[in-house]
Amino acid sequence: MSEEVNDMQIDKANLFREENYTDLKVGALKVLIPVKADGSPDPDREAQYMGTTNVMTQMGAVPIDAPIAADNLEKAIELFPEAVNEAVEAMVQRAREMQREEANKIVMPGMGGPPDISLR
Repeated sequence: MSEEVNDMQIDKANLFREENYTDLKVGALKVLIPVKADGSPDPDREAQYMGTTNVMTQMGAVPIDAPIAADNLEKAIELFPEAVNEAVEAMVQRAREMQREEANKIVMPGMGGPPDISLR
């Protein structure tokens, strides 16, 4: 494990400064602004926008992160509901796929499953 940690390197050509905006009600917008390794702005790359919110479920709050295809903050605010809705739909679809996969598994003796527990 320590070798894996020692081998991790920050990609100096792909650095971003993060700015956060929130209405303190519905969610937040994260703006990732490209910077060079010295911290100065990198005009050759575009800023990236990410919407974040929480959706309440029977199991509690589920965080949702949604990329937003925008070129400015005002456009990101406008596209926030659509982006979050798409992210929620994708999450629900993936959960359904996982349920189907789990339901279609054939369990045979010796294929894993819970270990035998003996009380003495």
